[in-house]
Amino acid sequence: MDTYHVIGLMPGTSLDGIDIAYCRFTYKKENWIYEILNTSTLTYSNTLIDSLRDAETTTARQLIALHHAYGKFLGQQVHQFVTQHGIAPDLVASHGHTIFHQPDQHTSLQLGHGAYIASEASLPVVCDFRTLDIALGGQGAPLVPIGDELLFKEYDYCINLGGIANVSYSQQGKRMAFDICACNMLLNTLANLISKPYDDKGETARQGEMQQTLFQTLNQPAYFSSSPPKSLGKEWVLRNSLQTISDDNSSVQDKLHTVCHHIAFQIRQALPTLHQQGVHRVLLTGGGAFNTFLAELIQQYLGDKYKVEVPAPEIVSFKEALIFAFLGVLRWRGEYNCLKSVTGASQDNVGGAIYLA
Repeated sequence: MDTYHVIGLMPGTSLDGIDIAYCRFTYKKENWIYEILNTSTLTYSNTLIDSLRDAETTTARQLIALHHAYGKFLGQQVHQFVTQHGIAPDLVASHGHTIFHQPDQHTSLQLGHGAYIASEASLPVVCDFRTLDIALGGQGAPLVPIGDELLFKEYDYCINLGGIANVSYSQQGKRMAFDICACNMLLNTLANLISKPYDDKGETARQGEMQQTLFQTLNQPAYFSSSPPKSLGKEWVLRNSLQTISDDNSSVQDKLHTVCHHIAFQIRQALPTLHQQGVHRVLLTGGGAFNTFLAELIQQYLGDKYKVEVPAPEIVSFKEALIFAFLGVLRWRGEYNCLKSVTGASQDNVGGAIYLA
C-alpha cells in the first residue's frame, strides 16, 4: 500500500482547541507526497478548558476518568468530521493533550485514550507516540522532525510557534530538533487578562514598550543555555516563564511586547549557523505565525542571512496535525517515526500504540 488517507488530531497546549486535518500521503519514487484534503479547528467549551487546565491537580481516579472521557470526546469529533465530509479514512493519528511531560522522571501523559477514540470513531487509531522513546532513554519529543525531514526538506529550519516554540533542522547529515521556549502559552495567557483569546496580529504587543528587567529575567533559566536533546513541559513553563510574568508589575501591553522580544531572541540563540552558501530559508508555522509583530521581530533578530517564510494559512494552522497523521502512517507501516538524534534515545524507534475498532 503506497497511498494512505489519515486524520491527524493535534490539540493545542495553550487550550485553544483541536486541529483536525484529513490528509492523503503517497509514497512515490522514494519520496512522500502529501495533500491536505479537509480541515477543521474545534474550540473547547469553558467546562472542558477548566477540566484540562486543572488535570494535573486532580486525583488519580479523576485523571483516569478524564483520560477516557477526553478520548470519547475526540472520537465523537472524528465521527462528526467523517460524516460531515463524507470521507473514508484508513486510520486516525492522535497526539493527545499533554498534561505531564518530565522525561527525566519517566513521566509523560497525553490525555485522550486511543481505545475510546477508536470505539467512537469506528476507525483504527494510532496514539501514545512518546512512551517508547522515553523508555529507550529519550525525551519523547519533539516528534515532528521526521515529518520536517521527509515532507518539508526544502527549508533549512522549520520553526513551529505553538504553545511552545520548537525548531528542527539537518546538520552534518543528522536531524536535530528541540523545544526553544514557551510561546503561545505566554502570549495567550496575557491576552486573556484583557478579555481576548489571543493577541490578533500582535497589535496589542506592538503598542507596548520593552521592559528590560522582565526581558532579562525571562532569559535567565539554565534551560536556554543547555545543549539538546531537551524539551519543555507545562510544568516548567508554569514554574519559570509564567511565574516571571506574573511577578512583574508592567502593563499587559508591555508584557506582551517584551515576551515577543524574548521569543524572537531565544529563536536567534537557538539557531546554529549552517555552513552553506546563500540565504537560509526559515519556515514559520503554528498559531504564533499569525502574530505579525512576532514574525517581524524574528526576522529582525535573525538578520539578512535568513529569510523567514510564513506559508499558506492551511500549512500554518495544520502542519502539526498533518505531520501527526504522517507519523501514524509510518507507525502503521512499521517504519521509524522518532529519531534518536533528536530525542537522545538509545535508538531510532517506531513509536505509537495501535487500537483497532
